[in-house]
Amino acid sequence: MSNAEKQFMIYGANGYTGELIAREAINQGLKPILAGRNQSAIEKLANELDLSFRVFDLSFEKQIVEELQSVDSVIHCAGPFSATAEPMMKACIASKTHYTDITGEISVFELAQSMSQQAKDAGIVLCPGVGFDVVPTDCLASLLKDKMPDATHLALGFDSGSSMSPGTAKTSIEGIASGGRIRENGKIKQVPLAYKQRTINFGNGNKNAVTIPWGDVSTAFYSTDIPNIEVYIPISPKGAKNMRKMNWFRWLVKFSFVQNKMKEQVEKKSKGPNQDQRAKLKTFLWGEVKNASGKTITGRLETCNGYQLTYLAALVVNRYLLNNPVKAGAQTPSKLVNNRLVFEIEGTTEVVYS
Repeated sequence: MSNAEKQFMIYGANGYTGELIAREAINQGLKPILAGRNQSAIEKLANELDLSFRVFDLSFEKQIVEELQSVDSVIHCAGPFSATAEPMMKACIASKTHYTDITGEISVFELAQSMSQQAKDAGIVLCPGVGFDVVPTDCLASLLKDKMPDATHLALGFDSGSSMSPGTAKTSIEGIASGGRIRENGKIKQVPLAYKQRTINFGNGNKNAVTIPWGDVSTAFYSTDIPNIEVYIPISPKGAKNMRKMNWFRWLVKFSFVQNKMKEQVEKKSKGPNQDQRAKLKTFLWGEVKNASGKTITGRLETCNGYQLTYLAALVVNRYLLNNPVKAGAQTPSKLVNNRLVFEIEGTTEVVYS
């Protein structure tokens, strides 16, 4: 099959980010198949963009496999990925379809790694996290590792003024129940929310920052082999104090009825940034590696808004999958393409090291 005949699907195309990817695909002259479980929403968008569409949910693997038989790759955008990633990954393995998604959930990255041999046997790639989670931080981690091959510790962080889409906000609610995560001596460790606090200059001045359970706690380990990893975001001292207070009632959020109530509220309030807001917002990224002797190297770069980066990066990775020979199995973005991937996104600056 020629590259021109290869097809890809955007599943969850009617969601906030899925629709952004679909519209950008049209801008790039691509013709993805739109898919999801909401027929009216998918059909409306497909008609507007003059694209083919399919309607199916992820309840029955056999049906998913049938829908994927003629598809070479999937950009999976329908969260929460804690519920939807596994059935889609299994169906992609069965149908020999490359899998990508836009998750930032540690459990999904670890799931992909656990299914790596199955993906190799099927001759396909499983590459979750081809959006803002985790392309820029994954590339920065790998570049820093190149600068310090004997690094034993890695810290990453980002500063973005962007509001959250409904899907991202819902995933954050699930994350409250799970608490924080770091990687320590090669193992992922559960820790309290706002477990560590430090002052960081992300590229726009010193700010108070705390650890969060970001996807790089998983992915950066597979990209760099660095055994100790933490990820930070800026937050006011008062905000950090409030986050720590949440540790006392995290157990409540584990109940589904509490989560559902909270998700109902964010569905009403979270819309995600509009086009003008996305165009104005920049994201500052920071990383630091340290070796056993205590030497450190810091790297900083800027990118466009996280949602803009997501729809651009997802399509760059998808194009790479369809047009290049690839190593089958579970991959991280910087391993699949290379650690210069983020610089293919318009608005990304070169890394400044110190």
